[in-house]
Amino acid sequence: MKRVKRSKKRDERNDDVNDPFIIIPTELKVEILMKLPPRSIARLRFASKHLSSIILGKEFTELYMTRSSTQPRHLVSVHRGSDMQLFHSFSQEEHPSASNDHDKVSYTLDPDVRYVFTPPVRGLICGRNGIKMMIGNPSTGQFVSLPRVKTRKKDILSIFGYDPVNDVYKVLCLTVITRRGNIARGIISRDYFLEDVMAWEAVMSEEHQVITLGAKQKWRMIKCKYPHRHYSGYHGICRDGALYYLTSYKQKRSLMCFDLSSEEFNVTKLPDDYSLQEFGNLVNHSGKITIAVQAYDGPIDLWVQDDVNKEVWSKTASVVPSMNEIFGGDQRFMFRGILPSGEVIFKPLPSPNPFFFICYDPKEKKVRQVEVDGIRDDSAAIQVYFDHVESCMVL
Repeated sequence: MKRVKRSKKRDERNDDVNDPFIIIPTELKVEILMKLPPRSIARLRFASKHLSSIILGKEFTELYMTRSSTQPRHLVSVHRGSDMQLFHSFSQEEHPSASNDHDKVSYTLDPDVRYVFTPPVRGLICGRNGIKMMIGNPSTGQFVSLPRVKTRKKDILSIFGYDPVNDVYKVLCLTVITRRGNIARGIISRDYFLEDVMAWEAVMSEEHQVITLGAKQKWRMIKCKYPHRHYSGYHGICRDGALYYLTSYKQKRSLMCFDLSSEEFNVTKLPDDYSLQEFGNLVNHSGKITIAVQAYDGPIDLWVQDDVNKEVWSKTASVVPSMNEIFGGDQRFMFRGILPSGEVIFKPLPSPNPFFFICYDPKEKKVRQVEVDGIRDDSAAIQVYFDHVESCMVL
């Protein structure tokens, strides 16, 4: 008996008749969706073919991103034990109200190991544990695994970024290899090496790999003509289609730039300032490439790159007179960055219970404490990001 094939066009017509959203004008559907939080939008793509076509479309995703960019948020990552990872997102406004602040996002990740996350880029965040990596959208609660990094090395720096030229997201991974040949040639004595005091000449970022997010994503080895060593434990940042991170180049702390479009490296010399060379760290500062220098609990100096194409830096006055003068000597604080409003952010060390961070206005000399609801665990590992925007992008 010959099987009768159903008409695909007929099925589509039936779906259109049963779709209650088809009678709503597209402009109104977009307007409604724009008022919803990302998690609700991600769920609604299953409710209707017409809604799905809008939600998954590039035009709507960019429209939502444009709106979100005017409403930056705080993003807090909390790791408890080995089986719980929470993300909290909330408005940067001093007194957020229900009318301008979505419900706080709390998403529970269930990995078998802890992931360390890089700063968010256009609403997405990248996590790594060893050679395992994942990309996530904390606003929708979606997390997907990436192919494992092709290396056997343990010292890895990963930086996440967006290439606006090709409209793609990329991850750069650097791994370190010790040049033991230097030991054999007597450049470094064995005792010197065994004491775990590593000379910069002996340690280099040897493997450079890039992955482009997409359907056929895989790691690709790339070349770098600048022998350098990245600093373990430091984060890189993404600005205007390039990744920046601090490195040791020719025995000097320098700024490395990786262009995401051309996939080429470039190195920038930093001022020959002792404190900058010893304590400098990249920070968020309203889109400017800025290195903050904080020696112990003293004042904080900012070195701002005036021209990304030239080695021109300007040093601003200390953003605070001293940590002890503002907060007293009972609590230690770590400088984390500067908001577009000019407020300076400090994170307490160790993490307090309940958890909070400090916003300091240097012009008004005003201090306000921001407490994060639901974080009351002394054993939790907490990371705070201050340049997060909501994205409805479906992974």
